[in-house]
Amino acid sequence: MAGGKETPRQKMIGMMYLVLTALLAMNVSKQILKGYITVNESMEKSKKNLTENNKRITEAFEHTINGNPAAKPYYDKAKEAQVQIADVVKYLDGLKKIVIEETEKIGSGDTANLRYLGKIDDYDVPTHVLIGSDASTPENKPNSAVELQTKMNALHDKLTGMLDAMQKDGKTKLLDDDYQSLKKKIGSIKPVDSGAEEDGIKLTWPVENFYHLPMAAVVTNLNKMQADLKNVEAEILQVFSGASGKLAIKFDKLSAKVIAPSSYIQAGQPYRADIFLAASSSALSDPTMMEILVGVDSASASKGGASGNKIKIENGMGKYEVGTGGAGLQNYQGVIKFKKPDGTYDYYPFSGEYMVAQAATAVEPEKMNVFYIGVPNPVMISAAGVAPTDVQATISGGGCKLISKGNGKYEVMASTPGDAIITVSAKTKDGMKPQGPPKKFRVKRIPDPVAKVGGKTGNVDVKKIELGQIGGVGAELAGFDFDARFVVTSFELSAVVKGALKSVVCPGNSLSAEARSILNSAGVGSKIFFENVKAKGPDGSVRNIPGVTLKVK
Repeated sequence: MAGGKETPRQKMIGMMYLVLTALLAMNVSKQILKGYITVNESMEKSKKNLTENNKRITEAFEHTINGNPAAKPYYDKAKEAQVQIADVVKYLDGLKKIVIEETEKIGSGDTANLRYLGKIDDYDVPTHVLIGSDASTPENKPNSAVELQTKMNALHDKLTGMLDAMQKDGKTKLLDDDYQSLKKKIGSIKPVDSGAEEDGIKLTWPVENFYHLPMAAVVTNLNKMQADLKNVEAEILQVFSGASGKLAIKFDKLSAKVIAPSSYIQAGQPYRADIFLAASSSALSDPTMMEILVGVDSASASKGGASGNKIKIENGMGKYEVGTGGAGLQNYQGVIKFKKPDGTYDYYPFSGEYMVAQAATAVEPEKMNVFYIGVPNPVMISAAGVAPTDVQATISGGGCKLISKGNGKYEVMASTPGDAIITVSAKTKDGMKPQGPPKKFRVKRIPDPVAKVGGKTGNVDVKKIELGQIGGVGAELAGFDFDARFVVTSFELSAVVKGALKSVVCPGNSLSAEARSILNSAGVGSKIFFENVKAKGPDGSVRNIPGVTLKVK
């Protein structure tokens, strides 16, 4: 490209194109640039999937407003964010159209079909359109890289400002973890200059993304930015749609509960119990939100009198435990102190009693109230006054098998999503008798893991020296209570090396020699993509999982 002082990287790109020109008879240059075409088509598919997914979430979110008025403020903010994001996505569509039309000298450009265009290797025209003639002073004009940077900065500031304002409004306040996570996600779309210099030329964001790159790479970069914006939109919809509580409290724990007037009865007497589904929130573990006091009544607690004994709270539920030195009927009472939206407290009295004797009929999972496919799910099963050898348990639904491990311990192996029912009976002199109501459990697939490269997940910055420590791709299932391992079976590594996109598919979870070569050749400012990651889980399924993007600093 004529005009302007070229950096060593740009000179190298120019030399490469001279070589490629000499090899045009063998069609080498087009073959190299086909890698961009593959990435671009993948970006187009990702954008389409994200658009459809965001549409489904928006429709579901809209349907919740009638039944939950508290959700409307969050819905309105989500729609506001969608409009702002859509404006920039539309602008990016216009930039792609202009770049293709100017390069190909045609009346209409189709960004989804680069493979049918003839000048995907042209870097003069895209640079002239988006940067101008001098990399040291990119032109600030309509439909330029500088204008795009301005619009991306403005979108970032608008979304961040909206998020900060929501935290000051009780009707739209988010949980702090959600707020921080979403703010970080929005921050990922802000254009940032690397601050590096080459031959006196400052490598600004416009120069690094668009200067002296072939048209195929420019269009692919613009599509990547659109996909990033769609990802931010998806994150906003997910967080806002789940934050419709007045205090941003999510009731994220469900469990079946049985409450009986007495846990001990004599033969011939009826057994009565209330059975219901209880909802709780892990946020209520915060002592400023709720306290459970035993040994005090609500009148004394509200007046600031006797404080009672505070009991431990886990996942929004109090864990009451007391020694049982003697047999007989035992009583206790207390109060739940709950903080209201206006900062004052309500007091809810409770009382209970129990008979010190054999444990009541119980079917309790040792992990959680869900059975997962592909892994052993441990449960404890017992019946009041019945020896473990006289207890018989059966399971139906979910393709489940119940395996006895002795002394009341069992393992459930599941194979089909749905519901499973465990029924407990006891051997008596009159034959097998049912013991309490059957217990229902959900059967679910193990959640998808995420790819992990060099101990990192998602989009992260790395130092050049760290690349040599990467041996392959792993799969991480964070926050999952079971020992469920996923093994990566294949992945694709791609990066732009000296202006050319290099891509290789690696079988297994380790870097091939070719992949290692690409990794070692990546320079500062390069982005390395670990994509199309497939991992096999303990249930035998092979899943496509989110990849990792590394930017070399």
